[in-house]
Amino acid sequence: MELKSETTSSRKTIVITGAGRGIGREVAILLSKSHLVYAISRDTSSLDSSENLIPITYDITNRLKNLVAELEKNGLKEVDCLINNAGALINKPFEEISSDEVAHIYKVNLIAPFGLIQCLLPHLKTAENPHVVNIGSVGGVNGTSKFAGLSAYSSSKAAISCLSECLAEEYKNEVSFNCLALGAVQTEMLEAAFPGYKAPMGPEKIAKYIADFALNGHLYLNGKTIPVSLSNP
Repeated sequence: MELKSETTSSRKTIVITGAGRGIGREVAILLSKSHLVYAISRDTSSLDSSENLIPITYDITNRLKNLVAELEKNGLKEVDCLINNAGALINKPFEEISSDEVAHIYKVNLIAPFGLIQCLLPHLKTAENPHVVNIGSVGGVNGTSKFAGLSAYSSSKAAISCLSECLAEEYKNEVSFNCLALGAVQTEMLEAAFPGYKAPMGPEKIAKYIADFALNGHLYLNGKTIPVSLSNP
């Protein structure tokens, strides 16, 4: 499946985090069929480097200026699309979750995307019609059903949704920002948090939607959180 932007058939430059497994890996591979993808993950052993796919091994909770320097060393100039996909999930009762665990969830799900957007803004602003896609959760959308035990995760995803809205307004003449609020997807992360739970959708299916939205969703939407789910949360 070859994915193209509706505005032009030229090759785009895309940066995606959490690309070593699950949804992120599928999105990176799919987009690399037509575009240049910088695929960031702590473990990139599942990714084969190619002309269009450049794995970058890096933990996004570390100093992000060093990550950008590594991207630039590998040829990064302008960024047409940034997909903040990396996520952390802990299933634990509210009274038992530690402050360190909450801090980790927020660092991966909110603080790292916040900082990476800041660091890559100069690269985004030099692109034509750039787009930032933040991967959220239906569990972070007001009024939806919630999983017990996901207070830290769901609240961090509510924050990334709000951040998307704030930045869309602040940079409305320069960069588009949207948030995709995903429902349960059958990934290793979900299995680790909910052993035995079977989600209604696998990463391959949702990856096609995310990849197309990354290329074209900002032509119609900006500052929106879009639920993409067959289940709650």
